[in-house]
Amino acid sequence: MSQQVQGVVAPGKNEAVRVETIVIPDPGPGEAVVKIQACGVCHTDLHYKQGGINDDYPFLLGHEAAGVVESVGDGVTDVAPGDFVVLNWRAVCGSCRACLRGRPWYCFNTHNAKQKMTLTDGTELSPALGIGAFAEKTLVAAGQCTKVDPSVSPAVAGLLGCGVMAGIGAAINTGNVGRGDSVAVIGCGGVGDAAIVGSSLAGAARIIAVDIDDRKLATARTMGATHTVNSRSTDAVEAIRELTGGFGADVVIEAVGRPETYEQAFYARDLAGTVVLVGVPTPEMKLELPLLDVFGRGGALKSSWYGDCLPSRDFPMLIDLHQQGRIDLGAFVTETIGLGDVEEAFARMHEGHVLRSVVML
Repeated sequence: MSQQVQGVVAPGKNEAVRVETIVIPDPGPGEAVVKIQACGVCHTDLHYKQGGINDDYPFLLGHEAAGVVESVGDGVTDVAPGDFVVLNWRAVCGSCRACLRGRPWYCFNTHNAKQKMTLTDGTELSPALGIGAFAEKTLVAAGQCTKVDPSVSPAVAGLLGCGVMAGIGAAINTGNVGRGDSVAVIGCGGVGDAAIVGSSLAGAARIIAVDIDDRKLATARTMGATHTVNSRSTDAVEAIRELTGGFGADVVIEAVGRPETYEQAFYARDLAGTVVLVGVPTPEMKLELPLLDVFGRGGALKSSWYGDCLPSRDFPMLIDLHQQGRIDLGAFVTETIGLGDVEEAFARMHEGHVLRSVVML
């Protein structure tokens, strides 16, 4: 039988979110119902609310989550009721051309639950990133459930569902940061700080944090940045070059998603260096660069999708590193809140007061 739970819905563009009663169907073939224990408030959810992703309102927000599998549909063998899981928004298919080439982190055929969750009047909901986890329970494709060590805090584990994985993966998987490299990270919110953590974990010798907010730069220092640059008062490109012997950084990670900061990243890298775009732009943004500079500076310009992660490989590994004390994922949790506090959490995030607010259920 279907069941009714409480969830946070964005009813229309820029309208305040509200807690509504959500109808969750029984899981069909290949699907799972997950009882949510924690879900981070991510900037992508704010993008959904503001219409920056698409206009398929109403949205059931939330996607950076951990919880316990309650029930599964026919054909599900990888997870079972009682399993503690982190939800991921890229369920690998195993049969597309990327998967068959042994590159499942580029899977071109990721999938979500086929059934729709609804409001009590039958209005179909669009779950954020195919998850919709600002809710007591949610329906997902079973492939979106990744089992991890159940002894870890749900508030910490859920962060791997999006922002922290995106940042760490941008450094390690996409940027291929190596021992002794110099790295600059532009934008020191949750994703940027995670990129700093990933760069430190990979053995970078110099990690330069760039932001316009001194509070964020102070936090970046605690995450592993060796140098900081306030680009409101200092030319970021010149500062990065000065801190790297006049050459520029080996890897520059752009965690803002704006043309002007991407241009800074492009010119702040060394010759043959790498730019990684992990910040999410909005649809109307355009980028213009001299093609001769693109050719003449060499190197690589990369986009990082979800940190180019493979959840089954990367989530358990990062949880293990956290449990061993080698990385502190708990440092990203600024506050814990309830379902009714999401609108206020968006405001605090927009104002730069938090790394992550985490909804606890």
